[in-house]
Amino acid sequence: MHPNGELPAYEWAFGDVNPPVHAWAAMRVFENDRHQRGGIGDLDFLERIFHKLLLNFTWWVNRKDPQGLNIFEGGFLGLDNIGVFDRSRPLPTGGFIEQSDGTAWMAMFCLNMLRVSLELSKRDPVYEDMTIKFLDHFLHIARAMTDMGNEGIGLWDDQDNFFYDVLCMPSGDKIPLRLRSMVGLIPLFAVGIVEPDVIAKLPDLWSKIESYRQRRPELAGLVSRWNEQGVQGRRLFSLARVFRMTKMLRRMLDEEEFLSPFGVRALSRSYLDRPYDFEYDGVHYRVSYEPGESTDALFGGNSNWRGPVWMPVNYMLIENLRRFYQFYGDGLTVECPTGSGTMMTLNQVADELCRRLLSLFLRGPDGRRPVFGNYEKFQVDPQFKDYILFHEYFHGDNGRGCGASHQTGWTGLIANLINQLAAAASGAGAHQPGADRTERSTPASRPLHA
Repeated sequence: MHPNGELPAYEWAFGDVNPPVHAWAAMRVFENDRHQRGGIGDLDFLERIFHKLLLNFTWWVNRKDPQGLNIFEGGFLGLDNIGVFDRSRPLPTGGFIEQSDGTAWMAMFCLNMLRVSLELSKRDPVYEDMTIKFLDHFLHIARAMTDMGNEGIGLWDDQDNFFYDVLCMPSGDKIPLRLRSMVGLIPLFAVGIVEPDVIAKLPDLWSKIESYRQRRPELAGLVSRWNEQGVQGRRLFSLARVFRMTKMLRRMLDEEEFLSPFGVRALSRSYLDRPYDFEYDGVHYRVSYEPGESTDALFGGNSNWRGPVWMPVNYMLIENLRRFYQFYGDGLTVECPTGSGTMMTLNQVADELCRRLLSLFLRGPDGRRPVFGNYEKFQVDPQFKDYILFHEYFHGDNGRGCGASHQTGWTGLIANLINQLAAAASGAGAHQPGADRTERSTPASRPLHA
């Protein structure tokens, strides 16, 4: 971390940043440790991390929201060539891009910092004010995504039922970039659950949260209704309310768009025959569905977010589907795959995504592993065929491993997903995000509101 709070993405360009997932990671470490060791958990660790992350959060607010509108840019954010333009460089159009993913990551950052401050408030009520602060920022981000600068333009498109980036031109015009990609699914990551025992332990803090909702109903109405109880009395804080969430899932679970036999693609397959085209000053900028390696040299050409399956974002989708399920339970089902007529709970959808990702590495009926593609030595040689490589990303149609072949840092998450499937198979119940444990949830008995 730089003294100003910045956490660089990598060593060759300190100005680039990766998504701000550090608060999420800190909570995972804290909760897993508490589950294994018992007790209240290592609150000293969490407190030290919290103060560092405050610096990083402030850096994001001061550096990546130049207009002060709670809409964040962020630049490349680890998604390399996913957009129409190279998001790490000045735009050929001039102006700047208000990013759906950068803004949603910050909403998730807010909710994770809220979760940390809730834990710390159990020991020290001083942190209650920080809980309200992050709730306030989360709600202002939600408002900005709905209506940037009170101009009637947001990142959500009511016609397509999807989140898009918006290109802000030097003239002041705002142009939605209607390219359906993982950028528009990342708002599903901004989900938080508050357990009833937390509310019982912090009655004064919860009273402040409720007072905020009553004072600012125009903000609270933009996100999930946290005053309503879900399964087992849980409360939900979510950027996407149930109407938008189910509309996004309809696209995500469509096999003609995002849903691959091997997970969720980073770009809709609909652009295979009909590439997205953006024209400016006589120049056409096109984005096509490319399920394997990139066909251009953007970001070196050895990385591609225009169609392949990437493990880290699939893992986040699965975790947050399970978090939604913690609140909605069996009372909410969606069609999976879209158009199949098969209805699943969100927990079953998460299991289905786990199975598809796992199939990357398993032998099919023909005895071949999709991850090895046409590499015969890896497929049949007894010295190689059982040694799995953790590739950087995977072909969106056939599952072949692409990019770096030893990207265990995130593709190793398949081990966590195997654990989740094993828990489901043993009847242990719905996996609870945030710790490696299982717990059975009871069905929701209340009506759902969009």
